[in-house]
Amino acid sequence: MILGLSGFHWALLGAAAAALGGGIGSSIGITYIANVAAGILVEDPEKFGGLLPLCAIPGTQGIYGFITAVLVVFFFGLIGGEGGKLTSPQGFQIFLACMPVCFACLVSAIYQGLTAVGAAGMVAKRMEEAGKALILPALVETYAALSLIISILLLLSIRAGL
Repeated sequence: MILGLSGFHWALLGAAAAALGGGIGSSIGITYIANVAAGILVEDPEKFGGLLPLCAIPGTQGIYGFITAVLVVFFFGLIGGEGGKLTSPQGFQIFLACMPVCFACLVSAIYQGLTAVGAAGMVAKRMEEAGKALILPALVETYAALSLIISILLLLSIRAGL
């Protein structure tokens, strides 16, 4: 056993870390932009449609963490399946495969929220630029999406090797 944890426990820890990292980052990122959007909407409620996508976009990292956790649970039979047969090294590999999503989504969601705050200023002054404003935080999304792809590829390679 690695650090006294079974393979099943390492896999659970990886799934939980992926969901927590994405969820915490998304919560923080959404809070940043939602606070600014609320201030803008007090002055001009008509800007809601332009601000809503900016408020929602940091939430995608939470979805990526959730997807990763669900894949771990189902790929490795953690619910009433084969999860108990995972060796400690296999479980540790699963844990490591969850780390790209855990950390990249935690950090990128926060920075995406901060980038969306700047973009909200564009929408506040020029509503017709809402589409361009959304591109700025979407650039940060690239790295969260890449982390999801890497975690999925790592999980698939571990599953293929079992």
